[in-house]
Amino acid sequence: MTSAERTPTGSILRPTSPWPALWALVIGFFMILVDTTIVSVANPAIKAALDPSTDNLDNVVWVTSAYLLAYAVPLLITGRLGDRFGPKNIYLIGLAIFTLASLWCGLSTSLEGLIVARAVQGLGAAFMTPQTMAVITRTFPAERRGAAMGLWGATAGVATLVGPLLGGLLVDGLGWEWIFFINLPVGVVGFVLAWLFVPRLETHPHRFDVLGVVLSAVALFLIVFGLQEGEKFDWGVIWGPISVWGLIAAGLVVLTLFLVQQARTRSEPLVPLVLFRDRNFAGANVAIAAVGFTVTSMSLPLMFFLQTARALTPTEAAMLLIPMAVLSGVLAPFAGKLLDRSDPRIILIPGLLCVAGALVWYSVLMNMDTPIWAFLLPSALMGLGNAGMWGPLATTATRRLQPHQAGAGAGIYNTTRTIGSVIGSASIAAFMQARLEANLPRLGDAPSGIIGDGALAPQVAEGFSSGMAQALLLPASVMAVALIASLFLGRYAASDAAAARRAGE
Repeated sequence: MTSAERTPTGSILRPTSPWPALWALVIGFFMILVDTTIVSVANPAIKAALDPSTDNLDNVVWVTSAYLLAYAVPLLITGRLGDRFGPKNIYLIGLAIFTLASLWCGLSTSLEGLIVARAVQGLGAAFMTPQTMAVITRTFPAERRGAAMGLWGATAGVATLVGPLLGGLLVDGLGWEWIFFINLPVGVVGFVLAWLFVPRLETHPHRFDVLGVVLSAVALFLIVFGLQEGEKFDWGVIWGPISVWGLIAAGLVVLTLFLVQQARTRSEPLVPLVLFRDRNFAGANVAIAAVGFTVTSMSLPLMFFLQTARALTPTEAAMLLIPMAVLSGVLAPFAGKLLDRSDPRIILIPGLLCVAGALVWYSVLMNMDTPIWAFLLPSALMGLGNAGMWGPLATTATRRLQPHQAGAGAGIYNTTRTIGSVIGSASIAAFMQARLEANLPRLGDAPSGIIGDGALAPQVAEGFSSGMAQALLLPASVMAVALIASLFLGRYAASDAAAARRAGE
């Protein structure tokens, strides 16, 4: 560690380099984020194999939504578990759950079984993710945290982009099952390295807000389920007196109750609202929710267009994302180092603008006449944007966190990111279905398999392309939320660094 911590007996842990521990954690973090997006390429193949009888996209999208829902709900408490029992222990438990659930996913023979396995996989990911940020916050001094968060941000950016590329190669070469089987050797290696290199840090006693966990879980489930199933039920009645809009409204009511309960909890709330008094923490959380929405939702219409309308193989479609992954991975660490001595808005705002611009560019190109090579251009612009987005947001959110708040802060930050991803996954399914029905009014009367078999009839190709292009404008517009939030972020001054050092002493 570059900053010392006290053990429960009062002794000071010997300072060592924190970088080996970070690299060990990055392996597992990379794997769970790849699994957030890798399914987007495999969705047509999974649908053809496990759900070939309908043209409704909602069913197969639950393979992603179940993972993200099970990932998002426990994050608030798993961050606290890391503070209480040590981030290393909780990380290793989560990695074991995630790896075994990956085997279950690959062996699934029904769509329902795969969805359940993905939910368990998401639970393992929820145990792991907050610990990566908490270790960075507790082992790197605030004024040198930018480089570490640059690596964390590069991992997040590259993983969400490499997922579709790796998925395409595996689906074409070995079958959709191998997007899950590939996690087994990676999980074993990551477990051994984390066991060897991640230090055992000081633990902090915590009370766990069970009521807060229940309220947040119920609220999120009602909202996401309503969004996910809305199009299927034509935004009307689901059963008895319960309607789609009733579920969503009930979710919002429960969410309000959760926030009131958190504000009134005096002992130790699940979400310490005091953290949001720091405008950088608050602004970064709003921005990362919008980023999570965008990154998760953009892949589905793009991949369905490339594979279904333009008849590319999963590998060919994913190769169009290579400029995105390469530029993001190469440039993100440099952005992190620059952030240590600059206003975060100098990096963030251009990055977010690049991402939004790339999505609009993709939408313009998504027609049957555009040459395939042209899709490499917005991919490169997207890579530039990602380099200036992930690391700077994470660094800005965690710089003023004290050691005993590291788990809670990391849990909140990753929860908002994942909630954005969950809502993005649910919303894009409904929006895609709506745009398809608007552009192809007779879609409901078409033969089964028009969407899921990887080949689209020429007479409907233009309407299908228009629907996917219009759907991509949804994540592009959500980036405006991240841009507005970034305008309120402030520079990290030298006095802040000194205060952070004193707080940790």
